[in-house]
Amino acid sequence: MLKTNTHSLTKDLVGNKLQCISCHLKGSDDKPGTASGIGTFVDTATAFPAYSKREKTVQTLQNRINNCFMRSMDGKRPIVDTEASIAMATYITWLSTGKTINLNEKRPCGPSNSERWAKNIKKFTKIQKKAKHTNYTNGKKLFTQKCISCHGVQGQGIASFPPLWGKDKTNHSLSYNTGAGMSKLNKGAAWVQSNMPLYQGDSLSNQEAADIMLYVNAQPRADFDLKKGLQTNNNMGYYNSKVLEEKHSVRSNFKALGLDIDKIRGDKKIK
Repeated sequence: MLKTNTHSLTKDLVGNKLQCISCHLKGSDDKPGTASGIGTFVDTATAFPAYSKREKTVQTLQNRINNCFMRSMDGKRPIVDTEASIAMATYITWLSTGKTINLNEKRPCGPSNSERWAKNIKKFTKIQKKAKHTNYTNGKKLFTQKCISCHGVQGQGIASFPPLWGKDKTNHSLSYNTGAGMSKLNKGAAWVQSNMPLYQGDSLSNQEAADIMLYVNAQPRADFDLKKGLQTNNNMGYYNSKVLEEKHSVRSNFKALGLDIDKIRGDKKIK
């Protein structure tokens, strides 16, 4: 969880510079995923197996973890029951030791934040659907004020703080692709409001969180094509999903909420 992109068991499965801890933050005990905001691992294992609307199947905890590698990690899906997959699921399950099993029939999300997550996604969907170019420019201003000290002017990340967009010198993406939850304008804003600035969660207003992620997710990032990923990864093992075709781009993510990316950015065309 701490060294996902450099650990010997997972480094070849990660296509960017992120680690699990980039989204699943340390708590006061200094363990990954124990912070209380959206993204916490605490109690998560009690909810699985859980139905996933995206996959249209009941997902195990390993399914949920492994699929994140294709999206947030812009890489390859670990094979279920390999050492890496078991190790990650074991750690998250350990964090639910002594907790009551509470299977989630609505979404693959732990009980600590399940309803909050759904409520905030709905809230930010309404806000982002009204976004204009002025929200983009305000998001850029807020990013400069509140975010660049950790994430850099170009979103490249600084020291141990994760990159939010961009490419390295070899043209590899630094951050999550357009299939990741963070790339969605509503989900990204919900996570940011709950967790950012670091250890100052819930200090951003609804509009501030929405505008910051409008700006961040308007930047170029890798497209997501599930079908290509599944075809090229011959060692993937069984893929527990009824959805075998899925594509996303920056443009399509904005269009999903009725937004024109060119107008939002001020007619500066991107892919």
